[in-house]
Amino acid sequence: MSEWTPTTCMRCAVGCGHLQQGYTNNYGLDTVRGDASHPVNRGLACQRGINETADPNGEWLTRPLIREDGNLIPTSWETAIGTVVSRIEDALAETRDGVAVLGSGQQTNEAAYALGKLARGGFGTRYYDANTTLCMASAVQAYMQGFGSDAPPPTYEDVPDAETHVIWGANPKIAHPVLYRWIADSASDDDSELIVVDPVESETAADADLHVRPEPGTDLALARAVLARAVEDGLVDREFVEHHTEGFEAMVGSLPDISVAAETAGVSVERVSELAAAFDARTLVYWGMGVNQSVQGTGTARSLIDLCLATGNLGPGSGPFSLTGQANSMGNRVCASKSSWPGYRPFDDVDHRKTIAREWGVPLSRLPDSSGPGFVRIIDELARDNIDVCWTVATNPVAGMPDANHVESALDDTFLIAQDAFRSDTVELADVVLPAATWGESEGTVMNMERRVSRVTAAREPPDGVRQDVDIIGAVADRIVPDLFESTRLDPEALFDELSALTRGTTADLSGISYERLSEELAVRWPAPDETGEGGYRYYVGDGGETTANDADSPWSFPTDSGRARFSNTSHRGVPEPIDTEYPLTLTTGRRPDVYNTGVRTRSDAGDGDESATAARMHPETIADHLRAFDRGETVIESRRSAVTVSVTPDADVPPGLVWLPVHNPAANELTLSAADPESAEPNLKQCAISLSAPDRTSTDLTGSGKANGTSSYS
Repeated sequence: MSEWTPTTCMRCAVGCGHLQQGYTNNYGLDTVRGDASHPVNRGLACQRGINETADPNGEWLTRPLIREDGNLIPTSWETAIGTVVSRIEDALAETRDGVAVLGSGQQTNEAAYALGKLARGGFGTRYYDANTTLCMASAVQAYMQGFGSDAPPPTYEDVPDAETHVIWGANPKIAHPVLYRWIADSASDDDSELIVVDPVESETAADADLHVRPEPGTDLALARAVLARAVEDGLVDREFVEHHTEGFEAMVGSLPDISVAAETAGVSVERVSELAAAFDARTLVYWGMGVNQSVQGTGTARSLIDLCLATGNLGPGSGPFSLTGQANSMGNRVCASKSSWPGYRPFDDVDHRKTIAREWGVPLSRLPDSSGPGFVRIIDELARDNIDVCWTVATNPVAGMPDANHVESALDDTFLIAQDAFRSDTVELADVVLPAATWGESEGTVMNMERRVSRVTAAREPPDGVRQDVDIIGAVADRIVPDLFESTRLDPEALFDELSALTRGTTADLSGISYERLSEELAVRWPAPDETGEGGYRYYVGDGGETTANDADSPWSFPTDSGRARFSNTSHRGVPEPIDTEYPLTLTTGRRPDVYNTGVRTRSDAGDGDESATAARMHPETIADHLRAFDRGETVIESRRSAVTVSVTPDADVPPGLVWLPVHNPAANELTLSAADPESAEPNLKQCAISLSAPDRTSTDLTGSGKANGTSSYS
């Protein structure tokens, strides 16, 4: 075994510090535990994070693969890189947009920066995005529109000081166990309260003092009703609103009739009143995919921000706090040149574009004029044959995206390069597979959901045949745009220094953070414009907060044109796919405790084609109402896009008329629709209309695997 090496857990975005020991003669890590010296978790660690780090169950990729005669066969790195470069060069010769690049919130900051620099500054493509758009884009847009900049204002230090914890469309007891422990500890005080808004009685909801259950897809209607009640009941902090916000009167004028909005959400007016009353205290509002993954995700997230602004719940111990799923979703946004240039430099700002072009040493004309249509619409462009090559890095769109059959068909028809550590549904379609180093084998940094940057370190060298992401990106760049990086073998520390220098003076200033500083402090929260300081509660310039106020007499500074936070005036527009007589039930998705993201580290079947029926949770009343649709514990769930065979688990925690499937599962996503929020491009993964029917037992496929008669089965 190797010596103990400090690192950061890559499972979710809490950002827990770990200590790890690597095997010397085997794949992976021997032992992982929480790091008591780390400022984020102080030794706490969830068992899921430990298990997925030390003992992943997926099939490791150990050497490059290339498709010949329909099969993936081992090849050399020279052949793999040569083939990738040849196909990319051919595509770029036709158009700068001939290549699509899809990154991930599982990349380090350095890998995300390098990939974005290559995609935008090397290729010049606008068809570049990351899977963070599938989970956090709506929250990002809401923060940008409301505050003028991205990221939650609160930090973990605010959790113990909150009197009310409202968790909306999230299940942190499963998704973020360490953070949830802090929330639960705070809410256990006699004068504190835990409120959960979720259609399903999740593990988190089971602990709540109050559980509010809206109909899926109606969160915006409920949030506006709560806001209207808060205004009507005199809960508005008039002084805060008058001095630090704008658009309040227009927002009030846009609010719905409370009883009508409550009825739309399927919630009683009494519940609306109870929710509103919760904001008459120091309140933290946490939300997750149940809010974001909607055609109205941005509007709902903005309404939660509006609730905080109207009631004066902005400041230490209170405020809006979106819960991030992937370990480095925020780092991807800050570093990767995805929808903004490094440091949240506006993508379409001429001066910032000139700065990027100059620092990268590329022609300004090469930088794309648009940040692109987003992950979902890039797949649509692939399906229309408008893109010749697609390169996926640490992402599994076949399992994680809506309308999975459409995604699979689009990727199958293009030249697909898949860069990953484990076999996946997407790898199975690839023409070239580039095996990448995984946790414990890579060097770099990540950012957690409270803006802390911390190191990711290697406890062992990658196995023979496997390379770090930055080395693969560097090898491709060296052959296509040899002057883009200083060397073929990219050094993570040098990449971070280059990145942090680009963020100097921006709203996400990392210039005071270095590997040397991180080796001493382990984690530093941005903005960090100098070598000793770090960010506190965002936009607050009193009591040790950020110090960039436009008005020296104001404790608040928002990077908007007016220097004030902005209210919204959006309204509920209905769900994109209502139920009807043909499809009378609603499908929703949620986290399972044993699977994270698309499950390539934990799903033993990921990409191997040997699936068994996944379990759908349904209320016993739903089962009783559709008895003819069940046979031997299975049923077929059908939407307007596909049909899948599933096993059924009776569960009274799921309300009647609702069917629950695991999120980012290929079975669920054959059914989901690709409608997306027009402001964030985030897909509507939480609601679609379905029906049930009996499995067809006439098929010769008696194993429950594969596809037959229009149905498919997955685990």
